[in-house]
Amino acid sequence: MGFSVGFVIGLVGVLILSHAAYSTSQYRGLLKITEDEFSGPPFSVVVELIVGLVLCMWAALTVPGNFLSIHPHSDENRMVSLPDNLDFMIFNHRGKVFVPEIDMKLKH
Repeated sequence: MGFSVGFVIGLVGVLILSHAAYSTSQYRGLLKITEDEFSGPPFSVVVELIVGLVLCMWAALTVPGNFLSIHPHSDENRMVSLPDNLDFMIFNHRGKVFVPEIDMKLKH
């Protein structure tokens, strides 16, 4: 069971974010005990949040794979055949009431 490098980096990013959340809650608990006012998280927690966010964003962009073309004339977007189960393809529905009567001539 081999994990990709991007997946492992994403997992490390999530762990860092979880640790930052735990550290912040512990810090707030300490402030309640000492009766100080919460003015913001410590600098180390802010650094953890930024590092964790960058790692998670990098993993989210690299783990899913390559981006595919969305151009309509691309060969990758051609529909080769219809799905095997045509029972769920419905063309007679209530949306046909809202179709405007437009006489448009197609230019070839």
